[in-house]
Amino acid sequence: MLFNQYYLECLSHASYLIGDETTGRAVVVDPQRDVAEYIADAEAAGMTIELVIETHFHADFLSGHLELAEATGAKIVFSSVAETEFESMGVADGERYSLGDVTLEFLHTPGHTPESLSIVVYEHADDETPHGVLTGDTLFIGDVGRPDLLASIGFTREELAEHLYTSLHTKLMPLPDATKVFPAHGAGSACGKNLSTELVSTMGEQKETNYALRAPDKETFMALVTEGQPPAPSYFVYDAILNRKDRDLLDEEAIPTALSYDEVQSALAAGAMLVDGRTPEEFAQGHLRQAVNVGLEGRYAEFAGSVIPSDVDIVLFVEPGFELEGKNRLARIGFDRVIGYVAEPFKVMLDHRDEVQVASRLTAKAFDERTRSIGDLQIVDVRNPGELEAGTIAGSVNIPVGQIPGRVDELDVTRPTVVYCAGGYRSSVAASLLRQKGFVDVSDIIGGYGAWAETVQSA
Repeated sequence: MLFNQYYLECLSHASYLIGDETTGRAVVVDPQRDVAEYIADAEAAGMTIELVIETHFHADFLSGHLELAEATGAKIVFSSVAETEFESMGVADGERYSLGDVTLEFLHTPGHTPESLSIVVYEHADDETPHGVLTGDTLFIGDVGRPDLLASIGFTREELAEHLYTSLHTKLMPLPDATKVFPAHGAGSACGKNLSTELVSTMGEQKETNYALRAPDKETFMALVTEGQPPAPSYFVYDAILNRKDRDLLDEEAIPTALSYDEVQSALAAGAMLVDGRTPEEFAQGHLRQAVNVGLEGRYAEFAGSVIPSDVDIVLFVEPGFELEGKNRLARIGFDRVIGYVAEPFKVMLDHRDEVQVASRLTAKAFDERTRSIGDLQIVDVRNPGELEAGTIAGSVNIPVGQIPGRVDELDVTRPTVVYCAGGYRSSVAASLLRQKGFVDVSDIIGGYGAWAETVQSA
């Protein structure tokens, strides 16, 4: 058996290539949208991809089922309860599919979404213990899929939590303890609240250590999995709907259009957003007015999708050579309206210095001094609610970074403002967004709450 796990760190997303080496037949499960790697690996192994299987309608990324089907001729597979606008094959609960000796068994495991599916993988058709189970977003390492996402339109979180409990206890937990668990996401994903950094476990380990599986009864389980979930990024509903639709395909080799300074300004005047993909440190040293800083070195697509509307044009400002990466990473969440990038970006800043700003970034010590010297300082904590248990800065208001576009009116545009997160990445996103929205005196804290807490403790 060929069994490859692929992990996309910036989206905490796991996908899989599974094949039978005796027959050369293979499937891909939950592919990312840029699919060249699956195709290359299958060809290198002498495999033909014949199915693209989706465990559910993903909300956190735009899946590559259409791209992979177009490139390979593979059929697209969903649970039989899923309805798609493109041609797909529905599989029934308990249905088996043979790749030769390697055999897949499909289990309907609703809960995270109504159409959620898990796939039990047998290396040999007559094995009593499966090699593993691909659990999608039903079961994670250390957690279970959240039942409250708006992807499940028409269902309440309580209804889905009840379905999730039943799926776990009647479909997954009865599997042999040695069965390996391969989820669709790891730590950092907003699809759960307690995901492990580990990418594989066993059913036995999960039954012993997973807080949700250890719940003594259904009522306790439902309370546990519906409380304390992180805010879902605003693009989640957009992607959940788009994953059902027939849509344009991604050309992952097409570089965006190079735009002159004047063309960029015309685009911004028409409503486009300028996304600067450099690090917060580089952005702070100088950037074009109106730019929002979402660094490529971080969870770029997730935070871009959290603060940029899905229906606006996007212009990229990146280090030369990173234009294609910037476009493709946004395409992974279905943000295809990248109309171009700033050509010769540093020459543009040099030639138009009057349109270049620097960003104020404060050390924890400088921030402490500022709090004593400015009486009406507005402090904004852009961490998620679950992170606040580690502590907060006195007087701060909590608005998670993805909620700033919808809650900016809660802040006073005239007051000097300091933004902080856990480490300094999200605060740069938030501070740049506030500047773009007209806030004049905005700073963020270098190193975030961690640096501030360390400074306070050592004082």
